[in-house]
Amino acid sequence: MRGASNQSLAKAQEALASGAVAEGLGAELFSVARLLDGTGALRRALTDPARSQDQRVSLVQQLFGGKISAQAQEILTIAVAGRWVSGRDLGNALDELSVEAEVAYADSNRKLDDVEDELFRLERIVVAERGLSDKLSDRNIPVAARQELLAGLLRGKADPVTVRLAERAVDGRGRSFAASLRSYQVAAAARRSASIATVRVATDLSEAERTRLAQALGRQYGRDIQLNVIVDPKVIGGVRVDIGDEVIDATIAARLDEAQRRIAG
Repeated sequence: MRGASNQSLAKAQEALASGAVAEGLGAELFSVARLLDGTGALRRALTDPARSQDQRVSLVQQLFGGKISAQAQEILTIAVAGRWVSGRDLGNALDELSVEAEVAYADSNRKLDDVEDELFRLERIVVAERGLSDKLSDRNIPVAARQELLAGLLRGKADPVTVRLAERAVDGRGRSFAASLRSYQVAAAARRSASIATVRVATDLSEAERTRLAQALGRQYGRDIQLNVIVDPKVIGGVRVDIGDEVIDATIAARLDEAQRRIAG
């Protein structure tokens, strides 16, 4: 987000971080974000710079008072009191805050590592199972039905936070299921002040190899690194590491490609 929107989001994030997060907070904030997505008049009313801060806050109290928790009401009030470059920014901010609330709740219950790992494993399963991927992304199937399909697969096998985030990824708010899951993993890593490194290898790494690689990358980037390891036969040996927009490709396939380019050039 830009300028005033980024500053307003930061104030709401401070409020979220100021106390213990209740389990249902993330779902409440996401519900408000979806309401704003579908109600342009409300979205404009809550972000209209021509309205005073008191008017916007009063409208929130009238519409949501007693219908959401006190914690959700507080964060929503702080968000609406801010300035937003675009009306859409408020909904996007509430979406982001809702994920941070889920991550914070998992962290407070010492389940953050489990949730992060489960999200990664779910992403890989959906990528591998084309039929499941098609069903989850089929807009002709109602969102509720797709969410129930996913919940049925995860129920009893994953943390409730993982299930809620997975169901939310089906909704997506314009993003693909896989893209939503990746963004949730990034949010979980950020909670620990870490970055995610996607590592592709021909054969799986041992725990010792994972530890050494994570430590080496941590020294290079100056922060903790969470490894997501993908076994990919196309690698042909060596390792490829993606961290954000950066790529470290030390695979044999990459070396062969580079040699072919030099010969052709």
